[in-house]
Amino acid sequence: MQHKTIELDVREDINNKLEPFQKIMEAISELQLNDILILHAPFKPVPLYGVMKAKGFEHEVEKIDTKHYKITFTKKGGK
Repeated sequence: MQHKTIELDVREDINNKLEPFQKIMEAISELQLNDILILHAPFKPVPLYGVMKAKGFEHEVEKIDTKHYKITFTKKGGK
């Protein structure tokens, strides 16, 4: 079975003072078990970790550059 991977870069949104939460929630709305969201952000979005965990996602964080973090969320449970 093919798993879906969505890549979303919210660094520009955040630099423009836009809240990317809704965009992230829309991106994950159709993800199924073992599907992945790769999120690029200018910082570690710690509050998002709890929200995503409640939706069945595990995460891994990789620091790419000073203001570039790559967070990989994998759907492991939930709806």
